[in-house]
Amino acid sequence: MRYISTRGTAPALDFQQVTLAGLASDGGLYLPESWPTLSTETIAAMRGMSYVDTAVTVMAPFVAGVLSDDELRALCTEAYGRFSHAAVTPLVQLDQRHWLLELFHGPTLAFKDVALQLLGLLFERFLSGSGKHVTIVGATSGDTGSAAIDALAGREGVDVFMLHPKGRVSDVQRRQMTTVLAPNIHNIAIDGSFDDAQALVKAMFNSPDFSGRFALSAVNSINWARLMAQVVYYFYAAVRLGAPERPVAFSVPTGNFGDVFAGYVAAKMGLPVAKLIVATNVNDILHRALADGDYSQGTVVPTPSPSMDIQVSSNFERLLFDLGGRDGIALAAQMAGFESSKAMRLTNAQREGAAGLFGSDRIDLDDMALAMRWACEKSGEVIDPHTAIGLAAARRADLGDVPVVTLATAHPAKFDDAVERATGVRPTLPARIGDLFERQERYDSLPGTFDAVTAYIAERAVSTR
Repeated sequence: MRYISTRGTAPALDFQQVTLAGLASDGGLYLPESWPTLSTETIAAMRGMSYVDTAVTVMAPFVAGVLSDDELRALCTEAYGRFSHAAVTPLVQLDQRHWLLELFHGPTLAFKDVALQLLGLLFERFLSGSGKHVTIVGATSGDTGSAAIDALAGREGVDVFMLHPKGRVSDVQRRQMTTVLAPNIHNIAIDGSFDDAQALVKAMFNSPDFSGRFALSAVNSINWARLMAQVVYYFYAAVRLGAPERPVAFSVPTGNFGDVFAGYVAAKMGLPVAKLIVATNVNDILHRALADGDYSQGTVVPTPSPSMDIQVSSNFERLLFDLGGRDGIALAAQMAGFESSKAMRLTNAQREGAAGLFGSDRIDLDDMALAMRWACEKSGEVIDPHTAIGLAAARRADLGDVPVVTLATAHPAKFDDAVERATGVRPTLPARIGDLFERQERYDSLPGTFDAVTAYIAERAVSTR
């Protein structure tokens, strides 16, 4: 399997190279040269499989030429052995039509663990014995940072510099990052929003002077391996609800478009996905883009669902590339226009290509709270604000008798104040991290400027020169 850049000029890479590279050298994102497909017989055979065996079946085409099935199985067995539920990503029924796919049984209580536990092992495997050193630079709106830090803390050959927007993540999210005191972990709280942090990361990758001094890599969903691992749970859930004979819809709370793009990949591989509902909060650039073709950046509004407080959705570029005929030169020009003006219109081909599979909705604070209350009172399920946005959009969608799976992306205890306000129930952290608020924190606060952040990293990272 070879991977190409959405912007058309970076060299094609294999799976190992694309995992270590993260962002493409031309500023684009990597995608497979072509989509592998699974037969209906192969999909049907997943019904009785474990999560690990499902993962091997789904991911094997993407790692072809780099990892054998047995090697991939060993990595998945280790990665998902740390999850607290035997099903890894269990389904929970809410009523006759609605289901939750619980993605928060990993070590940091968020869906990011599903991908990052595996990605940490991939980094270790690819770097082992090579003498190479990788500098991970990432931005987080809350959950990516803690999941990446847990997966990479103490691993040889890797330093992690994680940027988070100061005061704009929950206390639990912050502490899950800043109480990891491993010497290769560096937490940076910057003044500004997640979009500002994400822009700094992209600028570092795109600066020849800075990136040329360090072997930079990424754990954000700009890294293809992250998305690949997330494709698995769409298959795992759908076959338990009747696929491939029965289509299934998914409602995905998203800001950066990575999690829902994984659903798009599943559909391209042959999974019968009836609809992918893109559920946004009031930071609704994705809803506006899909509903009206208007992809224009607004001002980030802080909300009780901070992981979705985003106005620039990095992974949307992958969809635009695939829907636009995979014309990297045209997309590079389109994205350059957006980066300079902060606004762009989707082309007719992009809009028409998205219309069949994607729906979208914008959920405000009142509807978010109502969804949390409904789940608690009608089904006995306590859900976090992000999941509530997905559930509110799912319940408003008119999909007939198609089962709708809402991705439950975080444990409710990560957002205990918001949950308690909506439901009267204060969720508690699982015993395995129950001492989180007693642990020592360590992080540095910096201005959200390129010079300040790069100077900080340069003092601490391992130079390749």
